[in-house]
Amino acid sequence: MSPAGCSHVNGYKVDNWKQNLRVIYQCFVWSGTAETRRRKAKSCICHMCGAHLNRLHSCLYCVFFGCFTKKHIHEHAKNKRHNLAIDLLYGGIYCFVCQDYIYDKDMEQIAKEEQRKAWKLQGRAFCVPSENLMQLFRNQIITSVLSHMCTFVSTGIGEKYTTWEPTKRELELLRHNPKRRKITTNCTIGLRGLINLGNTCFMNCIVQALTHTPLLRDFFLSDRHKCEMQSNSCLVCEMSQLFQEFYSGHRSPHIPFRLLHLVWTHARHLAGYEQQDAHEFLIAALDVLHRHCKGDTIRDDNGKKANNPNHCNCIIDQIFTGGLQSDVTCQVCHGVSTTIDPFWDISLDLPGSSTPFWPLSPGGDGSTVNGESHLSGSTTLTDCLRRFTRPEHLGSSAKIKCGGCHSYQESTKQLTMKKLPIVACFHLKRFEHSAKLRRKITTYVSFPLELDMTPFMASSKESRMNGQYQQTVDVLNNDNKYSLFAVVNHQGTLESGHYTSFIRQHKDQWFKCDDAIITKASIKDVLDSEGYLLFYHKQFLEYE
Repeated sequence: MSPAGCSHVNGYKVDNWKQNLRVIYQCFVWSGTAETRRRKAKSCICHMCGAHLNRLHSCLYCVFFGCFTKKHIHEHAKNKRHNLAIDLLYGGIYCFVCQDYIYDKDMEQIAKEEQRKAWKLQGRAFCVPSENLMQLFRNQIITSVLSHMCTFVSTGIGEKYTTWEPTKRELELLRHNPKRRKITTNCTIGLRGLINLGNTCFMNCIVQALTHTPLLRDFFLSDRHKCEMQSNSCLVCEMSQLFQEFYSGHRSPHIPFRLLHLVWTHARHLAGYEQQDAHEFLIAALDVLHRHCKGDTIRDDNGKKANNPNHCNCIIDQIFTGGLQSDVTCQVCHGVSTTIDPFWDISLDLPGSSTPFWPLSPGGDGSTVNGESHLSGSTTLTDCLRRFTRPEHLGSSAKIKCGGCHSYQESTKQLTMKKLPIVACFHLKRFEHSAKLRRKITTYVSFPLELDMTPFMASSKESRMNGQYQQTVDVLNNDNKYSLFAVVNHQGTLESGHYTSFIRQHKDQWFKCDDAIITKASIKDVLDSEGYLLFYHKQFLEYE
């Protein structure tokens, strides 16, 4: 859609359209009272198949409910030429001509106002009694619950949304009990689902990882971005708004339509409703953010700009950019040519790919390196990093001109980390594309909760001799230690799949983000996952 929005909305804005839209939100979307919830449960069924689920939508022009998944609402729109419908679960407006969820300022204002009204009406449900008070009317609650269960069984599925409402006696006891408390949601602040706008799970999982990047979160929530763009096309401004939405305390899933539109505008290779690669989206998003926020800087406690050897002090480079050192050694005179290139992520080969993998696991005796258990035949993140930083013989077909010999000679090349980023992103190369082969590599790679990058630093290069790994332990050096805070996973095949993510909310609290659905996850769930993108954050930060 164009930035001007949907032109078909004007056909709906006639007569008492605002009042009609408010009634729909009050009765069939937000449902702030018990009565409206009961009415919604009884009346909101598909007029074609009678189902309650399947993304039920309501026509904005007439009284018609239809399934979006089974396209019953689409058939109605085509036959009646009613172009607009509303999602009864999330409140989004869909245009059947544009074939997309749309944004209209007036409609959005009505939706927000009615949602706030519903929250106020529901607010009393968040007050709970203390242990002593619960004991006083426990029997009343049990009786009430049993009564509702019997009602549900006798009257059918239409009553399944009925909620318990306290009686006058119970309300009186609550008011007079000084120990009652209000349930807070501080422990889950920042947790918010994202609506899938049509194969946009690749974007949603990256957004979850970025919004839970601590330093990036602090930057945007402290209003540090100073926009210098004249139009409304700044991706950094949209990310700033996105952070505000995520940490506002709202529980309903967010609809990232503006973010999607801006990504399509600035990274046209990602435009369209086809499934895209989450890693490709991450790099494209970082690139656009980097270009749009070059005027923003990170400063230390004294107000001075933080030093960045990559000559850019924007927030993206300060957090995600590291320095990769490449040493090319002549096999004749042993002269070394060194270059240092910036990187935002590290792509790692996996066993099972057409590229020969170096089996570097230190034995199959159950030993542990970097917190990873090495079982017989298993592959770890450490193995992949050791292969990435091993010396590689370039061969006779790739001779380089040696500055010492002044002639073309065979050489070896070795990559090491000259400077580590604050956030280290590891991309496990699970999608293989070649002239002969297109497939997904499902090899399980174990990864640790805590990672020490010291063995892979350029300063530790001398500790590896002849391609053999020798681990050095320095208990006083914490500069290179990282903690896992986000994991992006891909389920399915190369042609068809789905992205989800795990994010760490607190030290030991993990949640699975599957588009609009967020559920609690265990550490085992995280570490047992396949892993596609791994996000690690430095444990200790220092300003130079």
